Amino acid sequence: MDHFFKDFIMLWSTIDPVGTLALFTGLTSRLSKSQKRAVALKATMYAFVILLSALVLGQIILKAMNIQLISLQLAGGIILFLFGLQMIFSNPEEGTGERELGHHLAVFPLAVPSIASPGAIMAVILLTDNKSKTLVQQASTALSMTCVLAITCILMLLANRIFRVIGHNGSAIIIRVMGMILAALSVELVMNALGIQRWIH
Repeated sequence: MDHFFKDFIMLWSTIDPVGTLALFTGLTSRLSKSQKRAVALKATMYAFVILLSALVLGQIILKAMNIQLISLQLAGGIILFLFGLQMIFSNPEEGTGERELGHHLAVFPLAVPSIASPGAIMAVILLTDNKSKTLVQQASTALSMTCVLAITCILMLLANRIFRVIGHNGSAIIIRVMGMILAALSVELVMNALGIQRWIH
């Protein structure tokens, strides 16, 4: 259960459902209810396929490129830390609006890079290390990923109601708190890669 919860928090922070909610609300403001529903479902489905592919094939690709997972873990920890800082200091309203009308919203920018963000792709690869994670643990990671995506989809479907309650200020606070948690978890990844935890215990 601890493994599931830790993976859930990591994936929640990198997928960032609240940030996606803010982006979705801005991008779909002129769409009908049925169109918003279709965009939300398609974006979640596309993101699921991308992240599941990264989970299953990520380490195979790394092995083919002769990249050791510990190198990815160290680089990934640093990247996720910077991603967390971006969540803390960025403006949650940036990136919203209608500037991407030439693209299908469900694909870009919702599925990629909002839901299936580079941080989320990095996280699913790191959390399913074949050498240190059992099949049960990898299945738990896949389940936690699915849960986060399901919640993200539900939030998008309920976007108008949710924003009437929490508003932009509430979403900004949640995003920044999750950024702090992601920064802390990314430090754990770096510490594990360098073996620092052995020195502490």
